[in-house]
Amino acid sequence: MKPYCGRHFTDDELQALCRLIEAHPGSSRAQLSRQVCELFDWRKPNDELKDMTCRVAMLRMQADGLLTLPAARRAAPRQPEYLPTHATDPQPVLTQPVHELPPLRLHQVVGSANSRLWNEYIARYHYLGHTPMAGSQSRYFVFAGETLVALLSFGASAWKLAAREQFIGWHDEQRQRNLQLVVNNARFLILPWIQCKGLASKILSLMQRKLPKDWLARYGYRPVLLETFVETPRHRGTCYQAANWIKVGQTAGRGKKCPTSKSILPIKDIWLYPLHRAFRSVLCR
Repeated sequence: MKPYCGRHFTDDELQALCRLIEAHPGSSRAQLSRQVCELFDWRKPNDELKDMTCRVAMLRMQADGLLTLPAARRAAPRQPEYLPTHATDPQPVLTQPVHELPPLRLHQVVGSANSRLWNEYIARYHYLGHTPMAGSQSRYFVFAGETLVALLSFGASAWKLAAREQFIGWHDEQRQRNLQLVVNNARFLILPWIQCKGLASKILSLMQRKLPKDWLARYGYRPVLLETFVETPRHRGTCYQAANWIKVGQTAGRGKKCPTSKSILPIKDIWLYPLHRAFRSVLCR
């Protein structure tokens, strides 16, 4: 059977899952996903249940005709629009080189007010806009002294990337088992009025040291590899190169569920940064 969300379900497990659904007709999809995780001991490295991942897996099984879930009890909430407010208005242009700036500070986004503010900045100034992040994630504000200069986010890595897999040297089973140890730099925004030479690569260098500690504190494990995608020719990836990231190839231009072999999305360069000397041994174990 094909894997669902990184986990292979045997025929016996699928039958057990169907029996569980039939035995609890009054349960919601959320309740069922937690029960399935308990049944199969499907957990994150920090021992929390992978119930959100399980719910996605069951929805995909239902789409494949393998099971029937109870009807959703409420419609999926609409994603909020982050219309510009004065809180994210442009500020005076800053042009000092990075070595003349006050010390840089990386602040994790904590609390709903800061989360909304981060989302508004990204929606307003990042060319890709704001899209919700699922699963493990960490977002940051970057300050030079008291001045906000940049924003970043990190989250789940891409499911499959031919160039990445070749660089790591792992096979499918190892990838499915250890993919959580690869973290994706999903957004990196230097605010448009911040024009400081060397700033972006300096931020990346600081983040490469800070992120593994923050991830360990929040999720109970350290990632060993970072990845990101740079859309060409819009960007050249100069800051990643300056921060010692490695360009390993390009994406195929197809989404995860793309029905065609033709490229329908922008081609992007794939950049990787090892966080551990023995990252290949860890990922291929």
